[in-house]
Amino acid sequence: MSTLLTRNRVIGLLLALVIAGVDQVIKWYVIGPLALREVRNIELLPFFDLTYVENRGVSLGLLTAQSMEMRWALVAMTALIALVVLVWIMRERLIGDILGLSMILGGAIGNIRDRYELGYVIDYADLHIGTFRPFLVFNVADAAITIGVVIILIRSFFGSDKDDTDTSNEQSSAAGAEQPAKN
Repeated sequence: MSTLLTRNRVIGLLLALVIAGVDQVIKWYVIGPLALREVRNIELLPFFDLTYVENRGVSLGLLTAQSMEMRWALVAMTALIALVVLVWIMRERLIGDILGLSMILGGAIGNIRDRYELGYVIDYADLHIGTFRPFLVFNVADAAITIGVVIILIRSFFGSDKDDTDTSNEQSSAAGAEQPAKN
């Protein structure tokens, strides 16, 4: 395995850990020092509030865990998805795809930790235009997952087949060295 591929994967895994860490620190801050759990809503800007929500489901509130068994099933299901994403990162060659997948993994880790520790995911970011709310209340982990998915979709639909890691150049030069020169 080339050192460039190893470096790209390490960068991706570090990005995932940073996203999960930032997500957890912000959640600690909004429920700790800001006491958002008690005050329920803090108006920050005309278009952005901090609003405390306990999300017991997955994306868009789907698959709501209404029992302990369902809670642990959601933990297991999301952990399995995170494991698949981790394996995908380790097999991926393109840095753009690795970074998108890393955002998904980091967000998943942050939300899995909440669901494991609390039984729900803490959401707090409330983007709105007046009373119109184009999004449900979300958190950093949700935003990272969404951005990561968008990156992967854009790269898969509009990306080129060119290898961002330049491993194709390494392989072709190595293959050229093995073949006898043509005269």
